[in-house]
Amino acid sequence: MIKKYTCQNGVRIVLEQIPTVRSVAIGVWIGTGSRNENPENNGISHFLEHMFFKGTKTRSAREIAESFDSIGGQVNAFTSKEYTCYYAKVLDNHAHFALEVLADMFFHSTFDSEELNKEKNVVNEEIKMYEDTPDDIVHDLLSQAIYGDHPLGYPILGTEETLQSFTGEKLTQYMHETYTPENVVISIAGNVPESFIKNAEEFFGSYEASKESINHVKPEFHAKHVSRKKETEQAHLCLGFEGLQIGHKDVYSLIVLNNVLGGSMSSRLFQDVREQRGLAYSVFSYHSAYQDSGIVTIYGGTGANQLDVLYETIQETLSTLRAEGITEKELNNSKEQLKGSLMLSLESTNSRMSRNGKNELLLRRHRSLDEIVEQIDQVTKNSVDTMANNIFTDNFSVSLISPSGELPKI
Repeated sequence: MIKKYTCQNGVRIVLEQIPTVRSVAIGVWIGTGSRNENPENNGISHFLEHMFFKGTKTRSAREIAESFDSIGGQVNAFTSKEYTCYYAKVLDNHAHFALEVLADMFFHSTFDSEELNKEKNVVNEEIKMYEDTPDDIVHDLLSQAIYGDHPLGYPILGTEETLQSFTGEKLTQYMHETYTPENVVISIAGNVPESFIKNAEEFFGSYEASKESINHVKPEFHAKHVSRKKETEQAHLCLGFEGLQIGHKDVYSLIVLNNVLGGSMSSRLFQDVREQRGLAYSVFSYHSAYQDSGIVTIYGGTGANQLDVLYETIQETLSTLRAEGITEKELNNSKEQLKGSLMLSLESTNSRMSRNGKNELLLRRHRSLDEIVEQIDQVTKNSVDTMANNIFTDNFSVSLISPSGELPKI
């Protein structure tokens, strides 16, 4: 049972009690990411996330790390296009201490200039490391092709140029504008009493920040073909189709469709591309849902001399899927697979905390397990076949990273 509470200042707290475990996961979710940035401050959400670990008024960076190591806990954070999350997982008897340290990082980070310069170097290295993984960059390249100048097309890490412009003042100002109480969710899952909500409220329930509401401009989907020449062992190819926004009523039909297409080892792409033709080691598809848009991505990596054959094979797989639809066996297998992975994910306090935090932040609602299973069960062969024909049209983007940078014959 998920308990919701809204503090006087607008901060939302969601608590799921799980008395059968000995751990607690606590996450501070903020509805800001690279989508809230502009060309000048691109990467600031991610850099701010890094700086939260670099010292507060009473704790040094080392002391923050040691405070969790000393109790056998874990602390981490991540930034996405639409949200940022700082989280900790600890034994239940250390829950209050973990909450206090997270609040200290949230409210009292000093953004010390010496630490700031060191961390700029760290993130610079992260950008370089990312540049060395073409199978990652090609997905960012696809977002840029699809969304163009819209912030959803920006890289989450920013660039080496924007990184150098960040100062303590800029970080504080960005926090003031985006880390507003209405934009913050505290998600707690694990073995804590219901009264733990009050502990969270004591830390987060009274602060104030900017009252400016964040207005998002809905992006347009562009069908563009982009490539980058890079000395790589493989050609890395992505195809991107317009998907659905988060919370869309037909999203489960799309999830089933994606599972059949490229979500598992028994999927059509895996069987056609890897098992039948031996063209790739890695081939898959996935759906990215944002608040007002979505992308279905197909990825495959192959030797540069096989790029055209890989592209043709993917298109043949899609053509067959559109023309013949999925089979009843695929439908049933996919549904059972989804229900199984859903149930298994709920065995971890971390994943429950994440699920509840994201749902509250982006949808402001929580479905029970029974409701989700019911929605998966309601997916029909017809709804999946219709979805395949609506999504896999000629209106798609392509991104490629390869030694020649030459796109396949499209």
